[in-house]
Amino acid sequence: MGKKRKTFWLSLLVALLGVALVVTAGCGGARQGEPPGGEGLSGTITVAGSTAMQPLIEEAAREFMAQNPNVQITVQGGGSGTGLSQVMQGAVDIGNSDIFAEEKEGIDASQLRDYRVLVQAFAVVAHPDVGVDNLTKKQIQDIFTDKIKNWKDVGGKDQKIFVVNRPKGSGTRATFKKYVMDGIEEAKGDAEQDSSGAVHKIVSETPGAISYLALAYCTDKVKTIKIDGAAPTEQDIASRRYPFWSYGHMYTKGEPKPLVKAFIDFVLSDEVQQNIVRKMGYFPVAGLQVERQP
Repeated sequence: MGKKRKTFWLSLLVALLGVALVVTAGCGGARQGEPPGGEGLSGTITVAGSTAMQPLIEEAAREFMAQNPNVQITVQGGGSGTGLSQVMQGAVDIGNSDIFAEEKEGIDASQLRDYRVLVQAFAVVAHPDVGVDNLTKKQIQDIFTDKIKNWKDVGGKDQKIFVVNRPKGSGTRATFKKYVMDGIEEAKGDAEQDSSGAVHKIVSETPGAISYLALAYCTDKVKTIKIDGAAPTEQDIASRRYPFWSYGHMYTKGEPKPLVKAFIDFVLSDEVQQNIVRKMGYFPVAGLQVERQP
């Protein structure tokens, strides 16, 4: 009896271990959004829109992917209008924009979720040799409506002004028109470029050139022009002296997928806001006390 009893208990133990192994195998797969083993996030995210925001979002994406090797993020430009249109159509996961969705014609803002992730200052920029470092808002309006055509008329060199505009789908242009031009329609100008990098190149290389750029793109190869004596700094924005700035928005269509939300949360984290955002010439969204509405 003793030997049979031992055999019985041994068989029962083997059977129970088999059941346990099956259960473990059944529960041990990767959780949704995570790779096998459950270590970190996995999946793909597509982002498009504002070229003004693009350098920051690309850098944040590199950091996020370094921390989550099973995640692939593709960041493209195209302008705020493109970002809003594509996220509205479901073509991308995130649409970056310098403007509120409510300000873009043809966009149903009620279908989009708005995440304000940064504050970005823009600057009127000119070729370094124009001889001017400050313009009044009225002078800027007269230059961009073709009423002032020579830099000597605003205290600069005797040189023709070469105006570089942004296309109408540009969020940077919309911000410029609303807060610097006071809604006045710009003249055609001498050239038109959507890419911030291309605008920087043209202004830096073309004598007499003037345009406008996100502060993140401004280098010593272009002259940053003050507006009515105020500069594109956090202090002058907070004091309401400097008008040319906007929120940087990341829009999703409805509630984002967990992976997309994790990336947006990362952009809003102190790690990004206090390090990458400031380092790249933007300002943290939480620190600004000045509110703007659509």
